[in-house]
Amino acid sequence: MFNIGDKVVYPMHGAGVIEAIEDKEILGAKKKYYVMNMPLGGIKVMIPLDNVEKVGLRDVIVKSAVEQVFNILESTEEEPANGNWNRRYRANMDKIKSGNIYKVAEVARSLLIREEEKGLSSGERRMLESTRQILASELLMVKGIDRDEVAGYLEKLFNHRHNWTKECSNGE
Repeated sequence: MFNIGDKVVYPMHGAGVIEAIEDKEILGAKKKYYVMNMPLGGIKVMIPLDNVEKVGLRDVIVKSAVEQVFNILESTEEEPANGNWNRRYRANMDKIKSGNIYKVAEVARSLLIREEEKGLSSGERRMLESTRQILASELLMVKGIDRDEVAGYLEKLFNHRHNWTKECSNGE
């Protein structure tokens, strides 16, 4: 059970803070809900307490785990190709839906590598942007820094990864 003020991650949406626990009657059913404020989107989400496990709501990562996220993003290690676009998209979506920040970082990394090598479809570009948002929202909660700093840091990291990939592929 989470408490008011807890920083949590809602898979596919990102991180936020539980602002309240409220009783609501929706469609004739009275339930308790977490009311979660998502700072990057500026939205509030209501999550039924009895649905928390199903949706995968979890605590944000600890500060010591941040370096591993960045190591994944900076890595040039590619995962084996998952066949056609549709299969690759579904596999990436499953990783994002897992709510595991390391898997989200893997998706971002593989999309960044693919973007450099072959370009991305519009769906994959949207997915890359979604992974950036998810990563940024959680890092905002962990690092305690503002939106612009998180975005700038990720942009710098992503650009560094891009440049490093180019240097490695050019044999430099």
